[in-house]
Order: sequence, then C-alpha cells, then structure tokens
Amino acid sequence: MMEVPYQYLRDIRGLDPIGWWPPAPGWWLLSVLAVLLLLTAIWLWQNRYRLLGDGWRQDAIQRLKVLRYRSTIDDPKEIGDELSELLRRIAMARHGRRACAGLTGETWLQWLSREDPTGFNWQDRGRVLLTLPYAPSQSETNRDELKALVEAALRWVIATAKTDTMRPEKP
Repeated sequence: MMEVPYQYLRDIRGLDPIGWWPPAPGWWLLSVLAVLLLLTAIWLWQNRYRLLGDGWRQDAIQRLKVLRYRSTIDDPKEIGDELSELLRRIAMARHGRRACAGLTGETWLQWLSREDPTGFNWQDRGRVLLTLPYAPSQSETNRDELKALVEAALRWVIATAKTDTMRPEKP
C-alpha cells in the first residue's frame, strides 16, 4: 500500500457559497401551488352554502325529468306515487320538516298552491295526487294531467333557484 502525501492536497478556491435567494424553480412552483390551494380553499369556504344547497335541487330536477319521460309509458299509479313522494321531499328540503311534513289532503294541496312561485293551482289540478295512490293498479288516469303535474313540479323547483336567498332550516 502506498501512502498519499497529504501535503500536496489543497482546498478548492474561487467558489462562492450558494445563497438562499433566488429560490430554485421547484420552490417557485411549490409557492404558486400553495397560493392557488389557499385561494381555492377560501373560495370553497365562501361558497359552501351555494354549492351544498343546490344538491337537493339538482337531484329533484333529474328525478322530475325521468318522471316526465316515464309518465308517457309507465303505470300512472306508480308515477303518481313517486311524484307525491318527490314533492314532499322537495317541500321539506326547501322549507324544513316542521313547515310541511304533517300536511295531508286538501291542506297539502293548499300549501303547495301557496308556496309555488309559479302560481300553479295545485288545489284544482293536483287532486289526482290525493286519489291516485288509492286507485287500483292499471287504472285509467289521464296521463296528460299527470304529465302537467310533473311539469309544474319541475317549474317549481327551477323557480325556487331564482327566489331562494337563504338556506332552508334544518329538518
């Protein structure tokens, strides 16, 4: 083995120490992503009611569109049952359980007429909702009347999007 003569080794001279500024491109990218993430979180926090509040409305619109299509081909009793249940859910989502969950019969139709911003006359035209659940299967029901009720419910849900200025009370 041969010994390395340490006396001939010298330090490297002429290199400056690396400063912390300006940061490398990776740090710039990380900073921009952090700012974007913070701004997105702030925007989501400010719009949480609008984003979460429309969940029931979008679901109701989808279901009503499906019911509108099915009203021409499916059993009217089945469509009436689903429409009646969906109307109840829409009412409770918008006004809360206390306002409308216990309403039945004529009182329910009066409440629908009063709360519908489109002015649809549920008292006169919605009577099928009261009789259809008790009718025998495959009973002869005017499909156009049922389709008109589905259309009125759809207009009601869409109109509430324009008139709602605050979140509904919790059920």
